[in-house]
Amino acid sequence: MASAAQTSQPFGPSDRLYAAIGDFLADHRLSVDPVNYGFAHRVLSQPQSALAATVARITDGGVRLTSRDIEDMGCRAGAAGATVERNDDGDGKPAESPNAMMQALVARTQMQVEDFADTVATMRAETQVFGRDLLAGADAIRLASGAAVEDITQLATTMLDRVQAAEERLAAATVEAEALRVELEAARDDARRDPLTGLANRRAFEDAFAEATAAVEPLCIALCDIDRFKSVNDRFGHAVGDRVLKVIAEALREACGENLVARYGGEEFAILFTGTAIETVVATLDAARGAVAAKRYRLRETDAPLGAVTFSGGVSAYLEGEAMGSVMGRADRLLYVAKHAGRNAIKADGEICQPSA
Repeated sequence: MASAAQTSQPFGPSDRLYAAIGDFLADHRLSVDPVNYGFAHRVLSQPQSALAATVARITDGGVRLTSRDIEDMGCRAGAAGATVERNDDGDGKPAESPNAMMQALVARTQMQVEDFADTVATMRAETQVFGRDLLAGADAIRLASGAAVEDITQLATTMLDRVQAAEERLAAATVEAEALRVELEAARDDARRDPLTGLANRRAFEDAFAEATAAVEPLCIALCDIDRFKSVNDRFGHAVGDRVLKVIAEALREACGENLVARYGGEEFAILFTGTAIETVVATLDAARGAVAAKRYRLRETDAPLGAVTFSGGVSAYLEGEAMGSVMGRADRLLYVAKHAGRNAIKADGEICQPSA
């Protein structure tokens, strides 16, 4: 039991920090383990750090942190008893969303920048001190004192050691910064890519359209949709449906060459054709449509026939100055005209490709 003297003493900074960490873990309903405690200590003991700013941004509005958030910010579980919420993809590793990965990388990059700034500031301060000491030593040298020369030598040796240590820190920070740059590029790429098919996603397609409209080349947008896709999922399950999506994605990617193919949403694909006449676009998509429709697919597990897989499409040419929504709207209407006309067809501005016999 604590003595009266002990209990009457005011709390010091360490006591307050310890209490704040306990409150932090309780507020966020985090288990008291080394990983979570260490994370809370870093946040609360360095309130001006990039990590603390990231936590403040995530928790704005009363949102609670989770163990997964702590993982995403670079505090990987590894201590015994650590509690980590996982969403496995089947390989035992937690699945991270592109946004979570980007958030963690941004936090790490901010901390890296702060480390650079601290190292440079330290080198500058040490150089200033060295300069002052060197000037003082120069005055002593003019007095021809042997002790002064020895002091200058010692001073120079100390400064060289400090410079070498700083250079090593900068070299290590440069290596880490380059690794972060590579990770950031990969994360940006992942954030613009559909994880199932590997195609560009909707955001990437919209960005590509905005860039393409700045050029003078003709543009066409095609929207393609898998016919009766819901029945595939209902009859065979989503795993088979995912394989069908991959088949159509690959067929469109091969047929469209350098033109951007994106999974626009669900079973719908969007293709941005640049510098290509609409007649050529229609012929390209119709060739892909015919090749897909001619195949007969079987289930991998049972070898039972899946039946024919087909898709329909609508193609519209971009008119100078119009918004993306306008040309997409025309392509979408043409797509549904093709659906209502019997599916397995491509319709375009002023031209229709009929289903194969």
